[in-house]
Amino acid sequence: MSTRTQVVLREADREDAAALIALWAECAQAGPDEGSEAFTQQSLWREPDVPEAAAAIELNLSLPDKRMFVALSGGEIIGATVCDIRTLTPITLTRILLVTEIQVSPRFRRRSVAADLLSLVADYGDEKGCEIVVASVPSHARGPHRYLTKLGFNQIAIVRAISASKLQSRLSGKAVKSRDTGKLIAVRRTLRRRQRTP
Repeated sequence: MSTRTQVVLREADREDAAALIALWAECAQAGPDEGSEAFTQQSLWREPDVPEAAAAIELNLSLPDKRMFVALSGGEIIGATVCDIRTLTPITLTRILLVTEIQVSPRFRRRSVAADLLSLVADYGDEKGCEIVVASVPSHARGPHRYLTKLGFNQIAIVRAISASKLQSRLSGKAVKSRDTGKLIAVRRTLRRRQRTP
């Protein structure tokens, strides 16, 4: 039977950088037992140093309508969530609240910490006139998926990721094989030769 932890909720600030690194690292270390998808997710995780994390927090909190909330127990940050106001599509004004992180220390899971954070987030979305709440969680995170499903969240999208350099490499490989691209490259080479000729 889970027990409810007494938590204090507040907005994060750059001074929380070291504690948030510790929280993210603890959550990342708890993930590998969840299979190959977890391993793929782990490859995207890179632990920052404190100055980088502080700068990233400051950058994120400078964005309009973006908020980061933390949950504390006994002065320790045990959970965090990030949310942002968006529109459902780029061409409609239906406001959505996008929750991109729900991190809870494995030591404090099943104690309503996520519920407290989501309640605060929902109040923020309501205050901003959001009609829909969208939560993005790693595909391998079975526990959070079950929890969100239990709350009534439905799957509406699949998010995929690739490093920028790998994407450029793959796309340039496809482009080079294209007949039209080959012609374009030949024309550019001809123009360069003509420019070099006096």
